[in-house]
Amino acid sequence: MFVSAAWIGPAILGAVNEVAQRRLSDAPRASIPELLFAGGDWLLYAAFTPVVFAASRRWPLSRPRLGRHAAMHLAMSLLFCVAWAGAGTVLRAALTPGALYFPPLKYFVSWLFITLPFGVAVYLCVVGIEHAIRYFVEVREREVQLARLSEQLSDARFAALQAQVNPHFLFNTLNTIAVLVRDDDRTGAVRIVEQLSEVLRRTLMRHRTPEVTLAEELELVRDYLAIERARFSDRLRPTFDVDARVMSAAVPSFALQHLVENAIRHGIAKRSDAGAITVAARRDRDALELSVVDDGAGIDENAAPVKGGIENTRERLRALYGDRASLTVTRRPTGGTAATLRVPYREVIVDAAR
Repeated sequence: MFVSAAWIGPAILGAVNEVAQRRLSDAPRASIPELLFAGGDWLLYAAFTPVVFAASRRWPLSRPRLGRHAAMHLAMSLLFCVAWAGAGTVLRAALTPGALYFPPLKYFVSWLFITLPFGVAVYLCVVGIEHAIRYFVEVREREVQLARLSEQLSDARFAALQAQVNPHFLFNTLNTIAVLVRDDDRTGAVRIVEQLSEVLRRTLMRHRTPEVTLAEELELVRDYLAIERARFSDRLRPTFDVDARVMSAAVPSFALQHLVENAIRHGIAKRSDAGAITVAARRDRDALELSVVDDGAGIDENAAPVKGGIENTRERLRALYGDRASLTVTRRPTGGTAATLRVPYREVIVDAAR
């Protein structure tokens, strides 16, 4: 709309040029119809601009079809020259029929050749303007998306940290350490301290990384579960069913850890006896499928979704992958809950210096 309106400027300048040329050549003053044609001919392209924008969006000048689309736009530019010359001929005949110094058809052909070099340049300039506007908007949207994703990742990192250092969790962990020390089990006490330190270190070191390898995420999950086993004593039985061939696959940072955390909080913690959690990972064609299954109390599928870890994870998935990723949480018929996370499969090359 704004680019179409911008043709008002050339239209005014066209009318001014008509007046100035008449003055400089001592010709009679331009009539109102002649001034309307001098400006109106430019405004014709204002009506064509939305069509040019639509063609530019339909055939963008980008790989892998850059050459093909460039040839199509060159052909389109010639067609628009024909349309511009035809519309100009009609406008001239309507405003100043006596000014047609050729029969209408010959005038159209003459006007077409006059229009041709400049019309092609104008068409390509409008295509360039459309591309510039679109790229600017895409960059701004990408910046907003990255900022939102960075904020969500920061929230996830501190949510994970908060979950791992909540007073109740620390109290039970420290109490377990104290019991082990009193029982002279220094090895067990040192192991729990090291695991707690490793969980906190991994959480704090990820900073703003939106994705990590599955191997890195599983290391965090194993350390987290080791501490939770100390908290729940013999009530927690974690198992892993992970295909070794997908260990280098990219996964959203903290996503799997949050699913395990929810399984413990809403499943195992509500049981009075021992409970099991199974963490699985496999490749399903072009997708990586992660699942966390527990045999706890199970979720209420009729309950309204609560803003929290699951919903935050879904928002991060939308920001990272759009509609190519999904997270489903369902109640198992045999009891418990199954959370399944699917993301596009992509391997990450790990820097050996890290």
